[in-house]
Amino acid sequence: MLGATGSIGQSTLDVIGRHPDRYRASVLAAHRSVDDMEALCRRFRPAHAVMGDADAAQALAIRLKDVEETRVVSGAETLDALVSDPVIDTVVAGIVGFAGLRATLSAALAGKTILLANKEALVSAGGLFMQAVRQGGARLLPVDSEHNAMHQCLPVSANGEPDMSNVEKIILTASGGPFRGRSRDSLQDVTPAEACAHPNWSMGQKISVDSATLANKGLELAEACWLFDRRPDQIDIVVHPQSIVHSMIRYHDGSVLAQLGQPDMRTPIAYCLAWPERVDAGVAPLDIVAAGKLEFEAPDLNAFPCLALAQQAIAEPGGMCVFSAANEVAVAAFLAQEIRFTDIDRVIAGVLEGTNFSEPETLDAVQRLDEAARETAAETVMALRA
Repeated sequence: MLGATGSIGQSTLDVIGRHPDRYRASVLAAHRSVDDMEALCRRFRPAHAVMGDADAAQALAIRLKDVEETRVVSGAETLDALVSDPVIDTVVAGIVGFAGLRATLSAALAGKTILLANKEALVSAGGLFMQAVRQGGARLLPVDSEHNAMHQCLPVSANGEPDMSNVEKIILTASGGPFRGRSRDSLQDVTPAEACAHPNWSMGQKISVDSATLANKGLELAEACWLFDRRPDQIDIVVHPQSIVHSMIRYHDGSVLAQLGQPDMRTPIAYCLAWPERVDAGVAPLDIVAAGKLEFEAPDLNAFPCLALAQQAIAEPGGMCVFSAANEVAVAAFLAQEIRFTDIDRVIAGVLEGTNFSEPETLDAVQRLDEAARETAAETVMALRA
């Protein structure tokens, strides 16, 4: 479990805990959340607990001296070796941001079943990652609720690969976030707390802000292009504020198949863990009568220009790597109250204009492009603060 202490990790471990006869959490990985990791290790007794921060690993090892089953380690090379170990059959990629890319690539090259919740593997390095999936013979199952819904609405092969031969359009749904319907001028002074107060989903701060800016839909658009071998013009984005319909597939015969469910990440996680079977996810069944009406509308690109910037970036080689890096820096600055909410897209736009694009073909090339974009983004943040 990559990102064990995050929201995806907690939801995944909740599902795993309901089925101790089927699943064992053998490796838990996090960055520096010692308190949370200690609690998880005491409950799940993994063989290895991996901390990205060496000091955090040392502190955790001291706390877990009495837990003989668990060995505490740190370091990227160690994590690469663990996700590649033959004893591991499934890797849940739930680390937020660029930090999760290396281990996810290692899992792909080792031929694991990958439950992909880390957007950056596809957004920052889509070509490189999909090549690794093919080279290693990995099975790729999408955890993001939207892409998971698409997967559920498609015929798939024994290896989980979707059959797109009869598909006319993918329809990617968006909740619209907490500021749906508001004008851009009204968003000047919104606070981080307001941006993180998603009306439907319980998520971490970064992804909550991405939902509020609609940047997440740009990232998910790029993901869908790689996962389902589609061009951006073959994917429509619609705002659906109830978050009941998680995405749809329109076929050439006019049929539209949709996946509906509660806004609870345990449903797509359980689907991926048990695929092609189904297991209890601990999620209450959807009462369609109580849900009432389902609404759909076009996204407002004037109020939320991050989505339009993502659509622009997708057309450039390496553009989404730049977009993602700039967005991470901008969101961090907003959460630290260094810039306004409406400055997030300004940072991204500035970085897209000031970066030389090239499609990264190695992990080092991805990292160089990511670092260059972050440096330009940090400079843009400083200029906005002046």
